[in-house]
Amino acid sequence: MRQKRNSAILRKAAAFCAVFLILGVFGMKEYRKQQIAVSGVAEERRVAITFDDGPHPYYTEQLLDGLKERDAKATFFVLGEHAAQYPDLVRRMSEEGHLVGNHTYSHIQLGQNNGEKFKQELIKTNQLLEELTGQEIQYVRPPYGTWDRKFEQELNMFPVLWTVDPLDWSTRNVDSIVRGVESKVKDNAIILLHDEYKTTVTAALQIVDDLQARGYVFVTVEELLFD
Repeated sequence: MRQKRNSAILRKAAAFCAVFLILGVFGMKEYRKQQIAVSGVAEERRVAITFDDGPHPYYTEQLLDGLKERDAKATFFVLGEHAAQYPDLVRRMSEEGHLVGNHTYSHIQLGQNNGEKFKQELIKTNQLLEELTGQEIQYVRPPYGTWDRKFEQELNMFPVLWTVDPLDWSTRNVDSIVRGVESKVKDNAIILLHDEYKTTVTAALQIVDDLQARGYVFVTVEELLFD
């Protein structure tokens, strides 16, 4: 009888070790997903909200105030010429945990004959932003999405495009912007907005409120892509 009991204990111990072996192979992340599914607790959903063309002397400050109140992080792809005009806003972005990225110096679009000028604008903007934030600038949103992959190695920069674009620059309508985002957003979405319009800032903060209520967490694009 004692031998049977000892044998059962050994089998349980072996099974216990096998569980940890499986966890080592497939990773704790997958195990956590399974546990969440079993428990019925919703898994955290993440989204990145991004803003181009700033900083704006008034609307960007208003936006930063609202994001801070909501404990939401964003990514700002700033223009070098605007960063030079409003350096304190760029410093504040970085100090409050937002990611600062490059959107060229003058919003130049890469074309067939201006590759060197485009590159020099990226370099000039990087130097300025690194002085202001104390951090290496690695992320770029090329204006109009036009990019040449050779710059990734030459400048050690990574292009970041988007998955949700409500065309806030053209609609200037809060409800339309909100609907344009919330009807298309999903886990790991990258939202494109512009922090130079009053309507965009109002819509952006409403979007944050609505999506946080739905269980979304707002993170930087770096966290979204690499964590």
